[in-house]
Amino acid sequence: MMKNNLNDNMLTVREVSQILHVHSNTLRRWSDQGIIKAYRIGPRGDRRFKQEDISLLLTEESKNSTNSNEPSEIDRVTQYVMSR
Repeated sequence: MMKNNLNDNMLTVREVSQILHVHSNTLRRWSDQGIIKAYRIGPRGDRRFKQEDISLLLTEESKNSTNSNEPSEIDRVTQYVMSR
């Protein structure tokens, strides 16, 4: 059986939450809110994330943090979550 190349570039909830340093439930909430694009796979509907999407998010985050004094989207979401 040949392995799908798409799955090779997909990350689990645990992997992405470790990369972004957020709780897995926070990542799931962001996915539900459309902040981070998740793809559902398998009969259980497990979430997977494209490596390219996470890399782009981190790149945009680093650009925003170095070029602007305004809070980024992740900063705003984090502030919202922490205020609850």
